[in-house]
Amino acid sequence: MIRLNDFSIGYGGRHLLEHADTEMREGTLTALIGRNGAGKSTLLRAIAGLSKRYTGNIILNGTDIAYMRPVELARTLAFVTTERTRISHLKCRDVVAAGRAPYTNWIGKMRPEDIAAAEHAMASVGMESYADRTMDRMSDGECQRIMIARALAQSTPILLLDEPTSFLDMPNRYELCSLLARLAHDEHKCILFSTHELDIALRLCDYVALIDRPRLYNMTPAEMIESGHIQRLFSTVSTTDFDIRMFLK
Repeated sequence: MIRLNDFSIGYGGRHLLEHADTEMREGTLTALIGRNGAGKSTLLRAIAGLSKRYTGNIILNGTDIAYMRPVELARTLAFVTTERTRISHLKCRDVVAAGRAPYTNWIGKMRPEDIAAAEHAMASVGMESYADRTMDRMSDGECQRIMIARALAQSTPILLLDEPTSFLDMPNRYELCSLLARLAHDEHKCILFSTHELDIALRLCDYVALIDRPRLYNMTPAEMIESGHIQRLFSTVSTTDFDIRMFLK
């Protein structure tokens, strides 16, 4: 569970969010949307413990992130960033195994349970047959699945992803987000990911969190559509006849 209490964040004199109060529950997939520069990545980095420039509280599974030790945070939350990853001469099984670092000893020795967790993570994303391949010989979609598998190998209840569909074509975008929905529901994870894909957010997600500076709205897709927030934030002169309700058909 992710809980924001009286949460405010910004930089360079810009107020991105002010006094946000919301919660993302376990077993749900939440899409984080907003205009470019709205603060989606900034919010995710704060939740991941990579930025301290905020006020209020970030609560992860009942514990304030400010009081979590690094190893405790690494066992609670995994973060998949936007960077394209091309690791030469390193097999996918080794990339995924790196996710077990919070559980191994100081020399990184893998125990049987660590190996099993890494193998299960690869199977969960349908990449078990790629174990001996290197990522420099794989497509963007395949590489993204391996990075998600590495995050799953951390065995955390919370998973954050910053624009995981950025480099994918439309069929692969839907396939990847369908995978995230299945992981959230079947493995009872709290998954939050940023995206520019309104159709994916409204069709595949349990909740949609919308940043409309300095407010944060978190609703079901149906509630978000009825609220009019998306239409107001994203509408332009050329899209005045656009009916967002089509996404629920």
